[in-house]
Amino acid sequence: MTISPQQDWQQRSLAAVWHPCTQMARAAVAPPLAIARGAGPWLYDFDGKRYFDANSSWWVNLFGHADAGLNDAIKQQLDTLPHVMLAGCTHAPAVRLAERLSARTGGALGHSFFASDGASAVEIALKQSFHSWRNLGRSDKREFVCLKNGYHGETIGALAVTDVAVFRDAYDPLLMRAHIVMSPDARLANEAAALTAMRELLAARSAQIAAVIVEPLVQGAAGMVMYSADYLRGLRRLCTEFEVHLIVDEIAMGCGRTGTFFAFEQTQPQSKADWPDFVLLSKGITGGTLPLSLVLTTEAVYQAFWSEDVARGFLHSHSYTGNALACAAANAVLDRFDAGQLDANLIQAQHLKNAFAPLAVDARVEHLRQQGMVLAFDVKDAGPRFAERFHLAARAHQLLIRPIGNTVYLMPPYLIDAATAAFLFDAVTASLNDVA
Repeated sequence: MTISPQQDWQQRSLAAVWHPCTQMARAAVAPPLAIARGAGPWLYDFDGKRYFDANSSWWVNLFGHADAGLNDAIKQQLDTLPHVMLAGCTHAPAVRLAERLSARTGGALGHSFFASDGASAVEIALKQSFHSWRNLGRSDKREFVCLKNGYHGETIGALAVTDVAVFRDAYDPLLMRAHIVMSPDARLANEAAALTAMRELLAARSAQIAAVIVEPLVQGAAGMVMYSADYLRGLRRLCTEFEVHLIVDEIAMGCGRTGTFFAFEQTQPQSKADWPDFVLLSKGITGGTLPLSLVLTTEAVYQAFWSEDVARGFLHSHSYTGNALACAAANAVLDRFDAGQLDANLIQAQHLKNAFAPLAVDARVEHLRQQGMVLAFDVKDAGPRFAERFHLAARAHQLLIRPIGNTVYLMPPYLIDAATAAFLFDAVTASLNDVA
């Protein structure tokens, strides 16, 4: 029997590739899309069918696929210096990137440590927090706090501060014990209670707690759980009061997703002391081109390691730390924001809001919510395997989208006009009609 190029690549992939975040037994039933190329917000399979990348390829793609500006920056760097180790060497793209990110915090986070992915950035921040306290003679501060249903990655250290059972439970015997505290959730109007719970824990254990880690404004893997900047502002005050580091994981929500470059900016920090002790970036920082992550931290943390004693230094490393190609891509991303991308995002977010407004009165839907370029809603009575069924139905409507449980969400590239928003609404509602 003759098979199409699409089917051929799907079969070969199932035979040879172990796909992430995938039960391969289900992949045999619902084969992964074989993508031949991308252009703007569209992905094209090997049979020529196209799909709108509504989740930005796991939240990384800011400006569309094969963006000419990002590609040109990478090509130019490729002809100059693809990579050099950052231990004992440095290069202009890394220096420029660190300087520019520091400037975006008003100098509050003036030191950047480079890595390759989000989970690595989480591991680095946890290690730097503990090690800095130890260098200051407070080695009892070795515990960490995370929020209920929070997600920070799937390496062993990152899983220890992740509270998503499907990722964590199998490896629970390997993990250190973290404190899990009530999560703020605008649907439950519980932000004051969540801060009270945090205060009670810090009052009891601050001598042992090194840091609190949170996703700002939106808890992604929890199902796009949204909360206000007031909680973050209150959490910063608590961490200051009880001498506990605050780690803000902007890996998903940084780079303009929420309406400001850093989501934490919506707390309107007035001084360096109002910023977190650590901010983590990855995903969108290179616009969906190359792996890169950064840990931004303060002068106080940096100075805790300043010594002639090698053992007091932070000796963590990755072979591709500060890769010049990735840094060049990240600088090109920052160029877009310097040129007014946030203003454009405000308009695009309004297009999404207007287009999806009818869902507020759809009896199948509840909790329609939006934070900047992130829009989500929950489906009532979704039934078994809803996420898979919705994903497959959406393919027939030119839409690549992956719900989380019964939560359908859009986190599209920053290429939304009124017509595109209307297309997305039509595709989403048609998919909902097919499965609900």
